[in-house]
Amino acid sequence: MNLLPEEFADLEPYAEKWCLGSERERYAERLASSMAEMQRFYDAITPRAEAALTYLDDIGLDDMPGDAINLLRLLYSMITVSFPVEVWNQPWIPDASEASMDCVIEPVP
Repeated sequence: MNLLPEEFADLEPYAEKWCLGSERERYAERLASSMAEMQRFYDAITPRAEAALTYLDDIGLDDMPGDAINLLRLLYSMITVSFPVEVWNQPWIPDASEASMDCVIEPVP
């Protein structure tokens, strides 16, 4: 069973690991992942992000099917790994000791 819309089958190898339902889960996965894992994911999804956003815009948030929600969650994960990949070259925030991220309101869906 595919987790993503068929138009994004090329991203399916990343779906199980990165289609996470909360910011807390995405942040924990970021900290648990190697830079090589995050770089591979980032390199795969970044060129597809605009197409994914266009696809999701055409659907809208109200009646989004599960595979589209997973695609949206994959984009959320791309954002979560962007600073470690683009700027810090490490999963954690530099010079922030035991920093953590706790969202009190999650995006919908």
